[in-house]
Amino acid sequence: MRPAEQTPVRVTVKTAIYSGSDRNTFEWTTFGRYYKKANSSYLQYDEVTEEGDVHTTVKMTGNEVLILRSGAIKMRLPFLLNKKTPGNYKTAYGLIETSALTKRLSLDFSEDKQEGQVDLLYEMSIQGASAGTYHLTINYREESK
Repeated sequence: MRPAEQTPVRVTVKTAIYSGSDRNTFEWTTFGRYYKKANSSYLQYDEVTEEGDVHTTVKMTGNEVLILRSGAIKMRLPFLLNKKTPGNYKTAYGLIETSALTKRLSLDFSEDKQEGQVDLLYEMSIQGASAGTYHLTINYREESK
């Protein structure tokens, strides 16, 4: 089986967290890879955090998105439109159960421009308690050669 052709991409991740009247926004840019395998598209990138390096894989299949993080932070967070999906977050202190009720899930990709966007709006719960509404956008585009 031949390995999937990988496209180097620039990735911009933006998260807005709404809790009551508070809003916190985080945005950062990194470099990663985009490729297709079977019926799914994958976006992989690394992030340097206070805890250490984190490797993130975003798997996109039809109307489903799965975010997997490994390294300093271990996380599994699936998204399915209008469904509440269980996930987890592993810390040094143990496993934390999460769930996400996905309100918006939009995947855009342009073959011509080799760029795309993942747009997720979801209500996050941690250990059964509301952790606010999250708006996550991941933009990626082919790095100019």
